[in-house]
Amino acid sequence: MKGYVHVYTGDGKGKTTASLGLCVRAVGAGKRVLLVQFLKKGEFSEIKGLKYFGGRVDVMQFGSGRFVRGRPDKSDVELASRGLLRARKLMESGRYHMVILDEINVAVNMGLLDVADVLQVIRNRPDDVELVLTGRYAPEAFVEAADLVTECRMVKHYFQKGVRAREGIEK
Repeated sequence: MKGYVHVYTGDGKGKTTASLGLCVRAVGAGKRVLLVQFLKKGEFSEIKGLKYFGGRVDVMQFGSGRFVRGRPDKSDVELASRGLLRARKLMESGRYHMVILDEINVAVNMGLLDVADVLQVIRNRPDDVELVLTGRYAPEAFVEAADLVTECRMVKHYFQKGVRAREGIEK
């Protein structure tokens, strides 16, 4: 089956959630999924939930677990670079039907990764791999390279009323 490239971007909620929905469908169809998270570190509810899928989803995190503000630390750049290299190698291994690069758009926007390096991963994707890129600030080059682009736009959010992230919903 031919795979396609998806981009989920925008300022609204739902980008990672959309990619996890694709993950659930892929697992339900007997496929293997690799979820590579950039900038994130920790046992969030989605990570806990994916463990119930009987080893059909592998999760790797390449983040320090702290917010990157201003100019990124050398260690943050190294983590992101290591994550992209690992994702590329595993995507090309033939082991996975779907590869999700969660928050990669943000990693590029923050200067942790180069647009050209990610484009090379997109272009060298095996034909049968579904590749999903998430995060705000998707570069125009990713939008052009993708087969499907969804922009999540915030219309209203209870965060604006001071509601903090809730376990099982936002975290």
